[in-house]
Amino acid sequence: MSVPPDTGPADGSDKDAPRSLSPRALYQEVADRLRQQIYSRTLEPGSWIDEMKLSRQFGISRTPLREALKVLAVEGLVTMKLRRGAYVTEVSRDDVAQVYHLLGLLESDAAAWVARHADDAQRKRLQQLHARLEKQVRQRDAFFAANEQFHMALLQIAGNRWALQIVTDLRKVMKLNRHHSLFKQGRLADSLAEHRALMLAIDDRDAARARTLMQAHFDTGLEAAAA
Repeated sequence: MSVPPDTGPADGSDKDAPRSLSPRALYQEVADRLRQQIYSRTLEPGSWIDEMKLSRQFGISRTPLREALKVLAVEGLVTMKLRRGAYVTEVSRDDVAQVYHLLGLLESDAAAWVARHADDAQRKRLQQLHARLEKQVRQRDAFFAANEQFHMALLQIAGNRWALQIVTDLRKVMKLNRHHSLFKQGRLADSLAEHRALMLAIDDRDAARARTLMQAHFDTGLEAAAA
């Protein structure tokens, strides 16, 4: 039996009109939940990820869970071991040093660009984020969030999407470090003082000073993290 040619929708609408996007894939939602469990240490670095237990906990099959684990493996948060399953990644001192080194290079370059090229609206955006940091210095978790927003905004303003992508992944790995520099006594106040100096350099449009200060910010952060 022959099939008649498709003459388009009966209502005369364009069959090539864009369709609404499908809901966010389940594995992406699962990846978000696992990522938060890793950051909160509900899933400890080095621990084996029990797929059956998590499938029951989330009320899902193992297929979206395994897809989520692949996403986290690409991000460096999960390590897949042959015939042994998935583990939360452990970071060594060398890993931490390498991450801080790359962050220092990429973000100091971004700081120099911003100091030289950012317009008034972009500078105001950074000033507002810095003001939020000033208010959150006594609340560590809120300070962490505001600090990351400031650094990511700097990268976004600099406009190098490759640097932004790399830094985004590196910062995910940095959160695995049990000895994150901002955990250290007094480090929040020191970090805030370094941010103040950086903002002054940016406001003065001093690219060389902004670069130097951002690099020093990561150097002292590494010292605190490695102590």
